[in-house]
Amino acid sequence: MRALDTPEFRQLLDEARKSQSEYLKGTPERSSVAYFCAEYGIDASLPIYSGGLGVLAGDHLKASSDAGIPLVAVGLLYYGGYFRQVIDDAGWQHEEYPRLDTSMTGLQLVRGPGGDPLQVAAPLGDREVHAQIWRADVGRVRLYLLDTDIDDNHVSSDREITQRLYGGDRDMRIRQEIVLGIGGVRALRALGYNQLATYHLNEGHAAFLLLELMREARLAGFSFEDAQAEVRRHAVFTTHTPVAAGHDRFSHDLLLYYLAPWWRTAAYAEDRLIKLGGVGEFSMTELALNLTRTANAVSAKHGEVSRAMFPGRAIGSVTNGVHHPTWTGPHMAAVFDGALPCWTKDGNKLREATSIALEEVRGAHDAAKRDLIAFVNARFPEAQLDAKVFTLGFARRMTAYKRATLLFRDPGRLAAIAKRGLQVIVAGKAHPNDHEGKSLIAEVVHHMEDTPLRVVFIDDYTMRIARLLVSGVDVWLNNPHRPMEASGTSGMKALLNGVPNLSVLDGWWIEGYHGTNGWAIGEGFSGGDENSYDADSLYTLLETQVLPEYYQRPDAWVERMRRAIATGPDFTAQRMILQYAAEVYEL
Repeated sequence: MRALDTPEFRQLLDEARKSQSEYLKGTPERSSVAYFCAEYGIDASLPIYSGGLGVLAGDHLKASSDAGIPLVAVGLLYYGGYFRQVIDDAGWQHEEYPRLDTSMTGLQLVRGPGGDPLQVAAPLGDREVHAQIWRADVGRVRLYLLDTDIDDNHVSSDREITQRLYGGDRDMRIRQEIVLGIGGVRALRALGYNQLATYHLNEGHAAFLLLELMREARLAGFSFEDAQAEVRRHAVFTTHTPVAAGHDRFSHDLLLYYLAPWWRTAAYAEDRLIKLGGVGEFSMTELALNLTRTANAVSAKHGEVSRAMFPGRAIGSVTNGVHHPTWTGPHMAAVFDGALPCWTKDGNKLREATSIALEEVRGAHDAAKRDLIAFVNARFPEAQLDAKVFTLGFARRMTAYKRATLLFRDPGRLAAIAKRGLQVIVAGKAHPNDHEGKSLIAEVVHHMEDTPLRVVFIDDYTMRIARLLVSGVDVWLNNPHRPMEASGTSGMKALLNGVPNLSVLDGWWIEGYHGTNGWAIGEGFSGGDENSYDADSLYTLLETQVLPEYYQRPDAWVERMRRAIATGPDFTAQRMILQYAAEVYEL
């Protein structure tokens, strides 16, 4: 501690406090939008996120704070987080769940007038589960997290509801979603949020909040039909999932076991509850679509896919974006500070990146790359990656449709390409129950040991590692099966750092690619063996375009980097939140 007690450090601390104080002066007096999500990626120090959905939610909050959007957010506090990833000698993923130390997170326990922790209750069949409330300040936005691991819950399984993100079976999932949705609305009421104009469901996990709003309307004297109309007037829905299996469904028996006694308190018949979830099993997405005024997908292509999945539904699109001050690496940010004043406040300034001197862009990226390589070599001394060698990055959730092993489809051809100068960094977690995803990780690890190509798999992928990767690799690789990438956001983060994308035309890249800011894998694919077609395209692009330009035309390469950065403003969370404010929240 004494080492920090220097005049220089105290001056930096004072400047940071003054800057924060000025920033917080713009905090809205009242919130009119309540944002619900099952996970939030705010920072690696608060590991209550699994991947893209959570990080997107965190960026949504940060951009709302910057723009002064009057928003309050609700989620769950998972003491075990998603999990810590451990890879054994055979390349197999194992999960560890170290308990979160709330004293190291900046969270504040919300207390009532008497000083005791403020609590709310949510229905679980013939009993109630209690939750205390933690507050995280995300700039000007308050995020409230519900926590059931308290002594007032005498049933041990109730205390476990907020232990693990996406852990357990369908029974655990429905209990988590009841606490998030119904408990979340009750938490807002206990906190004094009684005049909210809009409830934003970010994915269907929180859709039970709509039933609680219906119950409130019923108790206020509304008929069933009028209660539906009243709830629709105040609720909006964003879907992120392009495949049917990704939409939560519950059996009617499970639904009625937990919610029928509570539903009867509003004098509604059980069959009306069941019908709100669509035909067949009770669908959280159908519930959301039935009781919201607008629904949107997260890219233009995903909008098309969603409308095909749910025929007759008016599902628009708001393409995702990323919080550009968070995801721009420090070296590139320093260049922007000098060349593009106010770029953090106005992401559109990045369109002028093509005017930044080539050497400044090159120098910033080289420094970011050295940071990344130093981190990898320190963590994996046997890797011995070289900062002068072209480095390809692939990092995302490890699941079959992402095709993490497409690059390794033809080992002989890949080895020949590697002789020109190629090394690869891979990272990502598989869901604990996704054995196919775990086998993909094992296959990547096998390639590390059984190929002349330098391949490194970084275990326990976090937001901190993500920042290093998206700013330090030379090209960002993404090759999902079409059209299964709802949006994708990691490639957007790479763009901000001048890292071109080498990607299948799916999700956001359909909107972002224009021929000079990256490359399109499998362009023109119209059917047949998708894996073979795309692998051949990937190898050909590396052989004939990517590596020759990188090694033989360095100025053309940096020009491509500048064009990548200039594409960034279309994919910032700033653009996204302003679109939500105007088109969805109607502020």
